[in-house]
Amino acid sequence: MSDNIQSMALTVPQSGSIESYMQSAYSIPMLTAEREHDLATRLYAENDLQAAQELIMSHLRFVIHVAKGYAGYGLPQADLIQEGNVGLMKAVKRFNPEVGVRLVSFAVHWIKAEIHEFVLKNWRIVKVATTKAQRKLFFNLRKNKKRLGWFSNDEISNVAETLGVSEKDVLEMESRMTSQDQAFELSSDDDDSAMGSGNFSPAQYLEDKQSDLATEVEDQNWEDHANKRLMNALITLDDRSQDIVKTRWLNDEKSTLQELADKYEISAERVRQLEKNALNKLKAGMAA
Repeated sequence: MSDNIQSMALTVPQSGSIESYMQSAYSIPMLTAEREHDLATRLYAENDLQAAQELIMSHLRFVIHVAKGYAGYGLPQADLIQEGNVGLMKAVKRFNPEVGVRLVSFAVHWIKAEIHEFVLKNWRIVKVATTKAQRKLFFNLRKNKKRLGWFSNDEISNVAETLGVSEKDVLEMESRMTSQDQAFELSSDDDDSAMGSGNFSPAQYLEDKQSDLATEVEDQNWEDHANKRLMNALITLDDRSQDIVKTRWLNDEKSTLQELADKYEISAERVRQLEKNALNKLKAGMAA
């Protein structure tokens, strides 16, 4: 495959316009299985970069979906999406349409691998020095160390006394700074020779049998669309009908017919009629 696929880097805008980027990504139609197979065949057999671009663009929404799952690490969402896009491009480059699986099922591992790598590198930097004592250790530990290897007990005591921190803090920081993170996948230099050398990365043998990202995203998109139509239909009702529908169907703590009857000083039967009419209007509005 041509390395030109890698050059299709999709620049994700930073915070100000990340929402517009996501809206644009979700506006790109999803491919049918037949169209996806046709494009993948053209890319695999003919190195058709136009086909590669269409495959990539149509799967940007899946990258966004995966990236949202890593929001808790405090890293910029735009960066997470950008790294996921790199994984998507790698997956498209390696995808064989004759295997008989959808691209998204194959690509999810590559997308997660790139995001994992980014999170591990940046999370370690963020977390390595979170307290004042740890920050002091982080910047001063190495220059206080006289040799390679682990500290001796005397060195631990001397460093702790010099920096005004506990010996426990010294040991913890030494452990953090000397530990190594294992890459989720081999580097690009090792990738082509992996099979011959017998070196395998987790990305090549880990399988997520529970993953069905395409279905998850489609379900989420359908739910978001249905909720939007419901809200649009709801605002067409009068205030009393809106309140009845919300308190009877949408709120966590639901009201009874009698409670609403007492609230509006009407009969419970009248509340039931208003509720029925409102629900019929909602159904008609959502079906339009």
